[in-house]
Amino acid sequence: MFSTILMSFSCQKEAEKMTAIYLFPKKMDEVSGISYSQKLDLLWVIEDSGNKNEIYGIDMKGNVINTVTIKKVKNVDWEDITKDKDGNLYIGDFGNNNNSRTDLCIYKIAKDSLGNKETDIVYKVSFAYPEQNDFPPQKNELLYDVESFFEFNNHFYLFTKNRSKGFDGTTLLYKIPNKPGFHDAKLMGEFKTCNDYDTCVITSAAISSDDSKVVLLSHSKLWLFENFKNDNFFSGTVSELDLKHYSQKEGVCFKDNKTVFISDERVHKIGGAVYEVSIDKLKSKP
Repeated sequence: MFSTILMSFSCQKEAEKMTAIYLFPKKMDEVSGISYSQKLDLLWVIEDSGNKNEIYGIDMKGNVINTVTIKKVKNVDWEDITKDKDGNLYIGDFGNNNNSRTDLCIYKIAKDSLGNKETDIVYKVSFAYPEQNDFPPQKNELLYDVESFFEFNNHFYLFTKNRSKGFDGTTLLYKIPNKPGFHDAKLMGEFKTCNDYDTCVITSAAISSDDSKVVLLSHSKLWLFENFKNDNFFSGTVSELDLKHYSQKEGVCFKDNKTVFISDERVHKIGGAVYEVSIDKLKSKP
């Protein structure tokens, strides 16, 4: 996959409009999720498997304002971070590249602890997919990796990263209650992007603060969902928005109801940045 990404990087045109507002610190090569705090005007950032059990508060100039160690938990594969309406954070330890994990979970971090150097979790939400019977499944049924979620009406909504042989762009939407303990994830529906893995696999998701917009992210596109009812996000209106920029994008969150932040991993000195993108401008592009 990385070789394909590098090839795509080399083909980018200098005239691309998406430009970074800042770079992450050099030691942070594998940023996998971001969440924005309007009150503090900073991003809360995590890295994925093989990195520390820490979250980082980074301001709009790229300075690390605080590093919080999450005690007594391991970063098995932290893939996304989100918040609730009160500002509490949630870390999704549900990266599952081989579709073989049986310890998928989400950690709640209290908003009042984010100024500390270390903190305990408030609680742990464990879950499984009832439709998965084998660990791992057959290669054409690798549907249970996840890098994307958000919190809405006291539930989590997860969008799977399809790793199946013969990729067809299908992402599954699962729902899990935001309360401690073990839960069976409820399958809510599915959405198809396109059949090109490198441009259409889902790597992050976010919901706007007014709950009117949902976005799904890939390495080069956003899918925008509007005019849906309740949590039937795949109903209503969908727009495919071309970012005209290719990189290993791994994080998206709303700055406000019309603007998103997007982050990418650093691959061979390329990427490792935060971008600010106007939804309205993307919709107006031909």
